[in-house]
Amino acid sequence: MYSIEFTKTAEKELYKLEKNIQIRIINTLERLRIKPTTCDTKKLIEISGYRLRVGDYRIIFDINEEKLIILIIEIGYRKKIYKF
Repeated sequence: MYSIEFTKTAEKELYKLEKNIQIRIINTLERLRIKPTTCDTKKLIEISGYRLRVGDYRIIFDINEEKLIILIIEIGYRKKIYKF
């Protein structure tokens, strides 16, 4: 099973969200820990990493296969998340 790590930015973004959305995202991340590529993930083209949909929110993450780590890079609303 993979472990999940957050960047400081992603952690701040998660705690700014409403409590019910936080719970949905955390539950989805727990499922992601078991099989990272079987959830509703999609490989990103412009940047390295993947995206995961949770309702109207997106999670940008990367997978380190060697160390079994999922690094959560950014969490945000779908219209604002892709504007780096």
